[in-house]
Amino acid sequence: MHQPPGFRDSQHPDYVCHLKKSLYGLKQAPGTWFHRFAEYITRIGFTHSKTDSSLFIFRRGQATAYLLLYVDDIIITASSDDLLCRIVAMLSSEFAMTDLGALSYFLGISATRDSISLFLSQRKYALEILERANMSSCNPCRTPADPQSKLDNTGPPVADPTLFHSLAGGLQYLTFTRPDISYVVQQICLFMHDPREPHLHALKRILRYIRGTLDYGLQLHPSTTTGLIAYSNADWGGCPVSRRSTNGYCIYLGDNLISWSSKRQPTVSRSSAETEYRGVANAVAETCWLRNLLRELHCPLSKATIVYCDNVSAVYLSTNPVQHQRTKHIEIDIHFVRDKLATGQIRVLHVPSTQQYADIFTKGLPTSLFTNFRSRLSVRLRSPPPTAGAY
Repeated sequence: MHQPPGFRDSQHPDYVCHLKKSLYGLKQAPGTWFHRFAEYITRIGFTHSKTDSSLFIFRRGQATAYLLLYVDDIIITASSDDLLCRIVAMLSSEFAMTDLGALSYFLGISATRDSISLFLSQRKYALEILERANMSSCNPCRTPADPQSKLDNTGPPVADPTLFHSLAGGLQYLTFTRPDISYVVQQICLFMHDPREPHLHALKRILRYIRGTLDYGLQLHPSTTTGLIAYSNADWGGCPVSRRSTNGYCIYLGDNLISWSSKRQPTVSRSSAETEYRGVANAVAETCWLRNLLRELHCPLSKATIVYCDNVSAVYLSTNPVQHQRTKHIEIDIHFVRDKLATGQIRVLHVPSTQQYADIFTKGLPTSLFTNFRSRLSVRLRSPPPTAGAY
């Protein structure tokens, strides 16, 4: 604490104002705390990441450490136990801290590690959402979305919009470890301003699906490959109200899913090739950010990122230097992707629809196809630990 500028007492420079309200609840508190923490952490040798404002990186020769900060919750990992202990000791000498040991629970996400994998789950958080909706003992459902129908703005208003907003917001946070519900959660959130009964029915279907898959989570494994692979897909004119398209992508680092998105496009596309190409541009933008992040983590990628798209016209459009009258209005997306192609950062390739895993982010799918793609996203039950003597 310091005396505010313009109100400093020259006779008592160490005095501060007597507070009648806690600073912790003020909107300036998080920014002030972050500035205070960042100032100290950079003083002891960390550098502030340019791609992620909450990430700090320590590098001295072969010694490496990463620190991730969310308000007053911190995750630290280092290349050696000795370096980790020294960093924790320095932080403890400056701030009041509690060392919780190995990562097990962070921001509602449970992390379970064994000799072969890391399993991320939000089971406890999902149970809280079900209790809030009074659906803890509801009948489970096999898929979260009805493949035969689309949501529109018809139907009577819901009786309790506040509950709808609370449940929809809770499901948004659940998508951090459950990419299989990203599409349908994005769909119901489009109607937060005026929820109707069909939207509430769709939300309850998601909750019934969550009830039947409570023990599912995101499983990460060590991988021998380190390349980035992206799958991009779009549902042309899928919204029955605005006729806007929904595009989605999923990005793998090696064999592990690390980024995904399901989002309605901001403008109406005039062809399926246009909407698919806009989706490719979004996926390429995300891979560029990931490549920059990996470079800051001292794990640069030497190979081009592969972007798979199931629309042949969009693939041709990314490599054909000829501009057509019908593509002038998406010129920025075209030039952006082609620049990345020219520098060798990406390659856009065609993939059959049966292997287009991003399809799960753009529409409701039949049960068999949904289950297959969900497994491809590494959303599954936690693998049992290996038995003694197993290889």
